[in-house]
Amino acid sequence: MGTDQLIDALKRILRSRRVTYADLARRIGLSEASVKRLFSQGTFTLSRLQQVLQALEMDFFELARLARGAGDAPQEMTEAQEHALASEPHLMGVFYLLFNDWQPAQILARYELAPVELTRLLAKLDRLQLIDLLPGDRVKLRVSRHLRLKPGGAIRARHGQRAMTEFLAVEFDRHGGHFLFEFRDISPASLAVMQRKIDRLAAEFNELAELDSTLPPEQRHSIGLALGMRPWRIGQVTGLKERPRRR
Repeated sequence: MGTDQLIDALKRILRSRRVTYADLARRIGLSEASVKRLFSQGTFTLSRLQQVLQALEMDFFELARLARGAGDAPQEMTEAQEHALASEPHLMGVFYLLFNDWQPAQILARYELAPVELTRLLAKLDRLQLIDLLPGDRVKLRVSRHLRLKPGGAIRARHGQRAMTEFLAVEFDRHGGHFLFEFRDISPASLAVMQRKIDRLAAEFNELAELDSTLPPEQRHSIGLALGMRPWRIGQVTGLKERPRRR
């Protein structure tokens, strides 16, 4: 792995967390110009790289793991691909597992799926150009590791509401989860800060999933992470009604 790949990965991490060169400069005690030179000229020493990683709360192993896919850009499936997955739940489930680095043999060992049915689903995913079927019953993804669902796509339209309802219907702490709901009055500036923090948390969630993808399936668990903010009125809970605002 070359230096350029590592630097490109660092740049991608900064963008995903919305950390500017000026922000990073403050964290490591350099001028913004010096930080820009580090990235443009690739003049990182090991000690300087370690300093940057500490500022980003990462280690070298994480950076190297992410650099493997540093050229990947956020990608969406085509409408035809999303429609096919949305129309066939088993197909969508198998693709989810393959996307998370399961192999067919591991899927058969864990799930009640006949080999002939799995072969059919794999062949369909291959025709959809989502995977490549390889010798020895192995597969390779043909999509970016940064694949995201279309905001208004077929999968969200058909399954989004039910998935969210089922996700929120259980007591999180009794199922190994964690849930918080907070509401306060804040300014637009503070709201913008929180939005950036949510974006960073989502990016870190996906980075950790990338790091853990090398572990065998039995050492990983599917985790749902719901992030969102919207205007909230206390009347929805207390029954208090606001007076009409004067113009």
